[in-house]
Amino acid sequence: MGLFKQDVRCNRILNECKVMSTYNELTDIDIRNKNILIREDLNVPIKNNKIINDARIKAAIPTISYALSKGANVGIISHLGRPIEGKFDSKQSLKIVAERLSEILNKKVFFEEQPLDTKSPEYKNKLTLFENTRFLVGEKSGDEKLAKKIIKNCDVFVMDAFGASHRKHTSTYTVSKYVPVCCGGLLLMNEIKNIEKVLKNPSKPVLAIIGGSKVSTKLNILKKLTEKVDTIILGGGIANTFLLSSNLPIGKSLAEKNMVSDVKEILRLAKKNDVLIPLPKDVMCQSLTGIRNKNVNEVQKEDYIKDIGSKTSIIYEKLIEEAATILWNGPVGVFEDALFENGTKNIARSIGNTKALTIAGGGDTISAIEKFISMEKLDYVSTGGGAFLEFLEGKKLPGIEIIKKL
Repeated sequence: MGLFKQDVRCNRILNECKVMSTYNELTDIDIRNKNILIREDLNVPIKNNKIINDARIKAAIPTISYALSKGANVGIISHLGRPIEGKFDSKQSLKIVAERLSEILNKKVFFEEQPLDTKSPEYKNKLTLFENTRFLVGEKSGDEKLAKKIIKNCDVFVMDAFGASHRKHTSTYTVSKYVPVCCGGLLLMNEIKNIEKVLKNPSKPVLAIIGGSKVSTKLNILKKLTEKVDTIILGGGIANTFLLSSNLPIGKSLAEKNMVSDVKEILRLAKKNDVLIPLPKDVMCQSLTGIRNKNVNEVQKEDYIKDIGSKTSIIYEKLIEEAATILWNGPVGVFEDALFENGTKNIARSIGNTKALTIAGGGDTISAIEKFISMEKLDYVSTGGGAFLEFLEGKKLPGIEIIKKL
């Protein structure tokens, strides 16, 4: 996540980030002996008190290492999960993250358990991770008083949490109003640069693969893509809704009947802009009688569409092979179930073998990449989900707006 095909190398990221000119960047600021507060996205999945995937922690390492190498006193803040504000929950404590961060850095990370709304941040330990910001009352509402407490003793605030940059929270936005210097970290600048490759003069043809359960959650990005890409492959419940709008049977499959008119508008825009949206020719269906690969016009009332079919996979693989730029967000089937993983697996492997520029983002997409290939097979894998989509839509993200040069 937030990684190139090669291992993360600070020097490479530094060199590539230098091309940015409209943002205040950490690498352009003298931070020697300064108190640096870095907002990271360390919201990692935890099960049975164990971190299941530490990719977000690893993605934050270049910025943290850079600050330490320059002699800065480093404090780190992040959220984890969705706890109730003002109520401590040990299951959503960042203590386990501090331990993992210490292992990766091979350096002691002091974990400050005292909440930042009652104790002023201290930087005397050189490297400190503060407790979950979402335990703090006022974090999600962007509270001004809380912001002043968080940035007390801070000389430079570094926004590096791309995955939370679409949130106008206290720790991702409001703090910027009161800190002397605000800038973007290496990870954030890297995200911006790589996603803008798709938005600004990408190599053509450009292919977008958009999966997921609901058209409603990706309506805006689908409309935006009809102006930016040459082909859009659809999967999951989104594809089902498109099939429904084309008067094709979908049985009991997941779909949004109330979005049919919106889908028709997307199809109209695609036709107007000469964008190809190939609907599935066949699908994998499950019913009480078993699992079958069926042509889309053969789907019965009792069927649940769970994946694309073999014919469709071949068509999509060919489109991937022909593309010069590929954007991937969302699986095309219920890939968590081995019975319905083939569609997403074939797409992942095809993307992994292509010579095209490949950029992906979103939690389910990353899970699929890790299951079927590896993140090193893609040119860039974003740490963001919602932020990734909103940035692609062209929205102004609060956490990015704060680092722009005036």
